[in-house]
Amino acid sequence: MRVHGKNNGIIAEMNMIPLIDISLILLIIFMVITPFLVQSQIPVSLPKAVTGTKGADEGVIKVQLAANGIISVDGRQVRFQRLEKELILRFAKAYKKTLLVEADKAVPVERVVTVLDIAKKLGAGKIGIAVTPDDGK
Repeated sequence: MRVHGKNNGIIAEMNMIPLIDISLILLIIFMVITPFLVQSQIPVSLPKAVTGTKGADEGVIKVQLAANGIISVDGRQVRFQRLEKELILRFAKAYKKTLLVEADKAVPVERVVTVLDIAKKLGAGKIGIAVTPDDGK
């Protein structure tokens, strides 16, 4: 590192390499931790069905409707008035436009139908309703 220049003046320059290294390390840490933090945050008691099958979770946009009125899209809470705008953003990024509605047993059917209607209007290719498998007990 040079302390004096050609004219014997002091050169005061900041070394940015350590700052950039730390910033990139923090970025990588946040990218790795984010999927663990963005999991489902609201409890939903799904109805039971005998014919329910396990679907693939990849490329599926999940809309959760809780009994207390909370709506969550892929783990992020949204207001019902903002649901359509949020789904527009999600469908724009989705390769396969698949929507899975996880509605609590106590949620009115008209709320579920409204979500299904919005998804169909936005061009969802596949729409599903999540259930828990009934073991016959």
